[in-house]
Amino acid sequence: MESLRLMENWPVPTAAAAVVRADGRVAGSYGPTGHRFRLASVTKPLTAYAALVAIEEGAVELDEPAGPQGSTVRHLLAHASGLAFNEHQVQAAPGTRRLYSNAGFEVLADHIAKATDIPFADYLREAVLEPLGMAATELTASPAWGAVSTVDDLVRFAAELLSPRLVAAQTHAAATAVAFPGLKGVLPGYGHQNPNDWGLGFEIRDHKSPHWTGSSSSPRTFGHFGQSGTFLWVDPVADAACVCLTDRDFGEWAHPLWPALTDAVLAELGG
Repeated sequence: MESLRLMENWPVPTAAAAVVRADGRVAGSYGPTGHRFRLASVTKPLTAYAALVAIEEGAVELDEPAGPQGSTVRHLLAHASGLAFNEHQVQAAPGTRRLYSNAGFEVLADHIAKATDIPFADYLREAVLEPLGMAATELTASPAWGAVSTVDDLVRFAAELLSPRLVAAQTHAAATAVAFPGLKGVLPGYGHQNPNDWGLGFEIRDHKSPHWTGSSSSPRTFGHFGQSGTFLWVDPVADAACVCLTDRDFGEWAHPLWPALTDAVLAELGG
């Protein structure tokens, strides 16, 4: 795809990307798609998907208690448990604010590990990575930010998000729709958003501004970005997804370049 050539001018040492269609076909790619990158918070959708599998297997339930008093698995997935960003401290009552929380995902992973009697990294591998053929992906640290992967592997995950096979359509729909609508909160790197909409492990584009996706991205777009300079979005209206991995930490450089790339990709797909 010609649009991906915009990345040639990005101020990053290494970058790779791919665009995936709903049938799993790669519409275009750029850079070393087999290179392993740190995912940072793009780890969270992988962790969330393992949680969805655990829910479908009956190991846990969405609305069972987990985390702080009054919190559930659903709250933890939706950054609505009230837990702080990195500390295991309660800052709000569950369901009252959207507090983006690494700690919440760590609590979630511990909860699943106890329920299944399987270390979470192993559960993630068995539930998600191996079935999708993601052999280069590994959780080496926190389930909130500690995975490494390649564009080639995340293409397989993106195809799953476009057309789910590992979870039921109803489960996928619940995960990619807004959970606890109307909650205000801070989107890291982009400031206060009202509302700050999230699904179950996936950020929902809706009408947020500013945002890391494009101005032409549909409100139904969902995905995640990471502080290591990574992102994955899925646009159900465009029937496409984009994976972009770099080895330069997210910062001001990304604010104009990421949306411009997304808009160029969507324009090329629509053309």
